[in-house]
Amino acid sequence: MLKLYAVPVSLYCAKLRIVLRHKQLEWEELPPPGGYGSQAYKDLVPGGSLPALDHDGHLFSDSEAIAEYLNELQPEPDMLPGGKLERARIRERSRFHDTRLEPALRALFPMIGRNPGAEAVSEKWSALAERLEQMEPLLPQATPHLTLADCGMPVTCLWIGELARHFQAPSIMSARMQGYLEGLNAHGAVAGELAQYAPRLKTWMASR
Repeated sequence: MLKLYAVPVSLYCAKLRIVLRHKQLEWEELPPPGGYGSQAYKDLVPGGSLPALDHDGHLFSDSEAIAEYLNELQPEPDMLPGGKLERARIRERSRFHDTRLEPALRALFPMIGRNPGAEAVSEKWSALAERLEQMEPLLPQATPHLTLADCGMPVTCLWIGELARHFQAPSIMSARMQGYLEGLNAHGAVAGELAQYAPRLKTWMASR
């Protein structure tokens, strides 16, 4: 049995739910014991990070490691396809999302619901725009197949849209990025996750 320790609005947890949906795997989703950051959860997952996966008593964390594990656990549909060069490019794009784009988005989180000042928001927003621009050359020409590199982007870009409205910031989504997202959102696993995630995000934003 697959048990996923997750919280509703975590981007990385949503990323894994897209993988699970696309693989048509069944899983039980659990909140971290004691809450995120609690000692009870750290006793289970020493790093305290989310998500974490328990598969028949074998527990590990890190969304990339879990995603690749799930891809091997259920080989079809293959989400890391092709030869070694194509797989390397998929990993490159996935790592860029996790280590460059998402942290630039997360840098805006402390400003939500506060009055940080236009200059402070503009600086962070420009840094996020730069990361999006840097990612464009890594994008595939089309998205007929959903890969591991694609699963973080739909929710990250949903956040970007919500934060643009919240901060009244200019759009930073290029036509190419919008076209890429439209292709992603056509996949059933992505559409299913966004249908549940979008209301959660709006509720969370309203509570700030």
